[in-house]
Amino acid sequence: MSDTDYVGFWARVGASLIDCLIMVLIIIPLMYVVYGDGYLYSEDVLLGGVDAVLNYIFPLCATIAFWTYKSATPGKMVIKATIVDAKTGKPLTVKQSLLRYFGYIVSTIPLGLGLFWVGWDKKKQGWHDKLAGSVVIRPRSK
Repeated sequence: MSDTDYVGFWARVGASLIDCLIMVLIIIPLMYVVYGDGYLYSEDVLLGGVDAVLNYIFPLCATIAFWTYKSATPGKMVIKATIVDAKTGKPLTVKQSLLRYFGYIVSTIPLGLGLFWVGWDKKKQGWHDKLAGSVVIRPRSK
């Protein structure tokens, strides 16, 4: 991986914002079709089965699929970054992808410290990357 750079904090924030925007553009209209205006004004944590599928199961499955089969989410693709195994440089396994996904919870709980860690780590790994044995890289610019 000598011809690659580790992707830093702000580039990854930008990629995450793109991914969030895509998810919102998919999920909100579907939620509106199923639950109407009530969805926008509800204080309930969960409105029903469709809510659980669209807001929890769909993002999990989509993210794991992108990480496993494309080595990147759409946001990472925009910035030409890939997520790979830190030791081999190969695509993540499903197990690594699941560890990385749920590692975001661990990274976020202590005031987001595990996410900010990307800015301080020499390999630009957040805690979720360390848990999964992953790194986010892109080709070195010439």
